[in-house]
Amino acid sequence: MGRIFAVFTVFVTLLMFAAAPAYAEPVAAEDRVGIDFRRTTLVVNDIDTSLSFYRDALGMRVIYDQMIRNPRDAETDEEAERARRLVFLRANDDYIGVLGLLQYTKPVSRPPHQGATPFSTGSSVLLFNAKDVEKTFEKARNVVGVRVLYEPTRVEYPSYDGEGTIPVIVSSLTDPDGFVLELNELLADP
Repeated sequence: MGRIFAVFTVFVTLLMFAAAPAYAEPVAAEDRVGIDFRRTTLVVNDIDTSLSFYRDALGMRVIYDQMIRNPRDAETDEEAERARRLVFLRANDDYIGVLGLLQYTKPVSRPPHQGATPFSTGSSVLLFNAKDVEKTFEKARNVVGVRVLYEPTRVEYPSYDGEGTIPVIVSSLTDPDGFVLELNELLADP
């Protein structure tokens, strides 16, 4: 029963993903709401390892990379009571859909184990659409600490009008800190 639920959850998630390109354009002014979802920030063990995954393997671009110390006038971690490094990466927009990486350096803080079963209640999934998922997946799987969940596989989902299908190459893996990602490629316009 648990496996059926997991497969159903993956199907629903992917179906929602397949709709994303249909809404990739900015929303018309009269349809806008009073809130933007700007960023997801992941607390990580080692930002440099995370950058090898998100920047180097996936191809995201760094748009912010700063040490933040308290008190603010502290120039080194030794002078600071608290210190952390914060990096923002973007895909194709530098205002919405930004990914933040946060590493505490003083005091060192280890995030809780991201051990929830992938695609189960309480887990989360970061969904990325790649132009060449096979190539991107190969780069990503070779980063230290990455765990492959599903190899790239072609899947067909029902189209919005129910008259055809939406072909997608679907894959899933974890990043070095255990966060679950889907790397997918739409093969046709939904």
